[in-house]
Amino acid sequence: MDGNGRWAEARGLDVAEGHRAGARALHPIVKTAKDLGVGSLAVYAFSTENWARSADEVAALMQIFAETVDRELAGLAEEGVHTQFVGRRDRAPDWLLEKMEGLERATVAARRLHLWIAFDYGGRAEIVEAARHLANAGGPFTEEGFAQHLYAPEMPDPDLVIRTSGELRLSNFLLWQSAYAEYVFTETLWPDFGPDEFRSALEDYAQRRRRFGGR
Repeated sequence: MDGNGRWAEARGLDVAEGHRAGARALHPIVKTAKDLGVGSLAVYAFSTENWARSADEVAALMQIFAETVDRELAGLAEEGVHTQFVGRRDRAPDWLLEKMEGLERATVAARRLHLWIAFDYGGRAEIVEAARHLANAGGPFTEEGFAQHLYAPEMPDPDLVIRTSGELRLSNFLLWQSAYAEYVFTETLWPDFGPDEFRSALEDYAQRRRRFGGR
């Protein structure tokens, strides 16, 4: 979900307002995914590299993230959306971690859509951590055995990855899980990415023939 800063700059707004606009853009996509029968949706909210931004921007992001949990995501249980956070949990402020875990508990029984929110997440860090745990456990040294040590081993591999804002890179997102994912790249900045474009990306994906290395 990229492009919040450029969206704000184009409108002469503070970058924090761009992040707030990005937070508001999430719920319509979640609702659309649920209505279309999508079973699993993963969104990249905050990366391990984002800690390198200015202290003011990081602090604003933590506050906006808390606001998102309280305002945008609070009703997900009633909508049948099970929310789970993926990534490290040792660096988030305690007050934010409490909100995240509260949302997970409140939605644990929901089953219409599983929403995975990647927070303090990095694909390389996840792979290194999984390898360390696998070695300590003594195996089994197979792809299936390795996958059991990822942050969320129950999360299905993505069929489709959508990258907003015109960037043509993976940005350390689900590197192991996306080995055979299809990609859609769009110039649209995340705050402007709405249900219509989301549906269009799914329609694009539906026309593709997935071979998984075969013919």
